[in-house]
Amino acid sequence: MPVSSPPEKMSPIEVRATAGLAGIYGLRMFGMFIILPVFAFYAEHLPGGSNYTLIGIALGAYGLTQAILQIPFGWLSDRIGRKPVIYIGLILFAIGSFVAASATDIYWVIFGRIIQGAGAISAAVMALAADLTREEHRTKAMAVIGMTIGVTFALSLIVAPALNRVIGVPGIFAMTGVLALLAMVVVYKIIPDPLVSRFHSDTEASKGRFANVLHNPELLRLDFGVFALHAVLMALWLVVPLSLRKAGLAADSHWQVYLPVLLISMILIIPAIIYAEKKAKLKPVFVIAVALLLASQVLLAYTIDSLWGTAVALLVFFTAFNLLEATLPSLISKIAPVGAKGTAIGVYSSVQFLGAFIGATAGGYLFEHHGGSALFAFCGTLLALWFLCAATMKAPAAVRTRMYHVEEMDTGKASGLSRQLAALPGVHEALVLASEGVAYLKVDMSGFDEKGVVQLLGGEA
Repeated sequence: MPVSSPPEKMSPIEVRATAGLAGIYGLRMFGMFIILPVFAFYAEHLPGGSNYTLIGIALGAYGLTQAILQIPFGWLSDRIGRKPVIYIGLILFAIGSFVAASATDIYWVIFGRIIQGAGAISAAVMALAADLTREEHRTKAMAVIGMTIGVTFALSLIVAPALNRVIGVPGIFAMTGVLALLAMVVVYKIIPDPLVSRFHSDTEASKGRFANVLHNPELLRLDFGVFALHAVLMALWLVVPLSLRKAGLAADSHWQVYLPVLLISMILIIPAIIYAEKKAKLKPVFVIAVALLLASQVLLAYTIDSLWGTAVALLVFFTAFNLLEATLPSLISKIAPVGAKGTAIGVYSSVQFLGAFIGATAGGYLFEHHGGSALFAFCGTLLALWFLCAATMKAPAAVRTRMYHVEEMDTGKASGLSRQLAALPGVHEALVLASEGVAYLKVDMSGFDEKGVVQLLGGEA
C-alpha cells in the first residue's frame, strides 16, 4: 500500500488533544511557578519563615519529587493507562496545593510542595499526546505542549504580584488546587481516549536505553546544563524579589519590571533562534547564551541595590534563559540516537527538576549563612562550569528528526528496512521499530529527498 505525502493540517481530534494537553501541562507548571516572585514576602510572616534555608526548600521541594517520580509515572501509564495516571497526578497536585494553602508554618508549606511535585504527570501527558497524534504531526504537538512552559512561566511572574495583593499566597495555592480539579474535567470531557495506546520511543523512557543515554558525553553536557540553568533560576528567586523591594519598588508592583523584561527578552531571542537553525550555528549561539547568563550574575551581584541595574541584569538573564530553554530541547533531539530520544528527554527533564530543588535549597542555605555574595558565587560557579562544557562540546549535526508510519512487519524485515533507509541520500540515521509501527529518521536540514523515503516505505508495505 503506497505511503502518501503527509497531510498539511492536523485533524480536529489532534488539535483538540494537543490544545487540551497543553492546557493541562501548562496549568500544572503554573501552579509550580506562580509563587516564585512572592513567596519570600509571604514566608517572612510564617513561623520558621525567617530561615532562608527553609524558604529555599519550600520553593524547590516540588522538584525533588518531580525528578524522582516523573519517569516511573510514565511507565505506570503504560500499564494502567494514560488518563488514570493523569487523574492521580492532578489529585496529588490539588491535595498538595490545599495543604500549602492551609499551612500554619513553613514546614507544612514544604510538605504541600512535596505533594504537589509528586503529581508528576509530564511523561504521561507526552505519552498520551503521542497516542493521539499521527507520526507526521507529533513533533508539532510536542512543540506546542513544550511552549506552554515558557508562556506559563512568563504569565506566572506577571500575574503573581497582583494575585498576591488580592488573595495572598494561601489564596494562590487554593486557586491552583481548584484549577487542578477542573483540569480533571477537561481530561474527561475534552481530551479523546486513544484507540490504541502503545510505547513511543520518541516520547517515553525505555529501561533498555538508559546505558546509551548515560554514557553519551554530549548528552551529559546538556543534562548538566539544564541542571545549572534551573538551579540558578530557583536560587535567584530568594534574592531578586527582596532586592526590588529594597530598591523601593512595592511587592505588588514588581510586574512593572517583570513584564517589560520578559517581553523584550522574547523579542530579542527570535532572530537568534532563526539564525541558529537556518545557518546551522546552534553551538555558537548556545555558547554565547551561556556566557550572557554568566554575565548576568556578575551584573546582578554589582547592581543588586539598584532598581534600574537589577532590571537590566534581569533582561540579560531572561534573554539568555529563554534562548537556552528553546535551544536545549533542539540539541537533545539532534544528539540523541533516534531510538533513545524519549529516554534522553526523560533523563534531561528529571535532571532539570533536580536542579530546581538543589538550586533553591543550596541558594537558601548560602543566603542564610553567608549572604547574597555567596549565592551569586554559587550561581556563577555553576554557570562557569557549564560554559566550559558548552565551549568544548561537539557542534551538533544540522539534522532534524522525521517519523513515518509503517505497516506491520517482523523484526528481520524492520532491520532490513532500517538499513535501506539509512543508505538514502541525506539520511544520517534510521531505525524502524516494528512494535511501534514507526520509522524514525535523522535527516540533513538540506539535501534530504523525502520522496525516496516515501517510495521505499510504500514498496515495503
